[in-house]
Amino acid sequence: MAAGTGLVEDFLAMLAAERGAAANTLAAYRRDLEGAAGHVGDLATADSTTLARLGTAWSDLAPASVARKSSALRQFYAFLIDENVREDDPSSGLPRPVARRPLPKILSHYEVEALFSRAELEAATESPPALRMLALLELLYGSGLRATELVSLPVTAVPRDAPLLTVTGKGGQSRMVPVSSAARAALTRWLATRPPGRFLFPSRAGTHLTRVRLFQLIKELAIRAGLPPEKVSPHVLRHAFATHLLEGGADLRVLQTLLGHADIATTQIYTHVDAARLVTLVNERHPLARARRGD
Repeated sequence: MAAGTGLVEDFLAMLAAERGAAANTLAAYRRDLEGAAGHVGDLATADSTTLARLGTAWSDLAPASVARKSSALRQFYAFLIDENVREDDPSSGLPRPVARRPLPKILSHYEVEALFSRAELEAATESPPALRMLALLELLYGSGLRATELVSLPVTAVPRDAPLLTVTGKGGQSRMVPVSSAARAALTRWLATRPPGRFLFPSRAGTHLTRVRLFQLIKELAIRAGLPPEKVSPHVLRHAFATHLLEGGADLRVLQTLLGHADIATTQIYTHVDAARLVTLVNERHPLARARRGD
């Protein structure tokens, strides 16, 4: 087997033959490996201490870019070990960036009101599609359901007396979510015109409304409400449910239960939206802040 750059060529050939990597993918791997070699020299002989220098060389890159480059090198060294070119794996020296979880998109109270105003105006015609749209919107924003949870709701999940909805979430876990009086009213209107079937939102195919169709309906409503369609989706409405509840003083543990999060850390991402309120609270309520205003 060829040494130096020849090993990179052999690695790329393996990716093409065994994994069916596309030309663009191979070109990206080549750029990453050759770029790393430009900083540390011969990759085939580099040790973990040498590879650790890449952390400084890549310091200006986004975490996702660093993660991609490190992944290419790890795969390269795994290939060298499989081919008995090396016995040790120096990739432990590569940087391991912690990619920050992207913050959820947020709808303002005004934007949510615009969606509901349009949906309620259309539902006043009592047409089944408009009544269905209002019921879907009420459950997305009023109960924080995931898209899949919503479209797959059976009719039996709708409460008769109790103001709670039984939802089967990820991993088959069931939870109870509240149904507001407005949502109950929208559901009652929808049930009066809903076509027969075991699902709350049946489709013409005899199953339930698909997630794709739900996304389309929400974006079409956004356009009619004068909002950018790319800004609105079922998941964004779920985020709005969470952020607006938190703004109103909801407990994080309660929010975790309502959203069906297995880990509280997933729910904590919503605390960023309360930053402005917390800053105002500190400025207004902290004893030192009051003392300074008094001075």
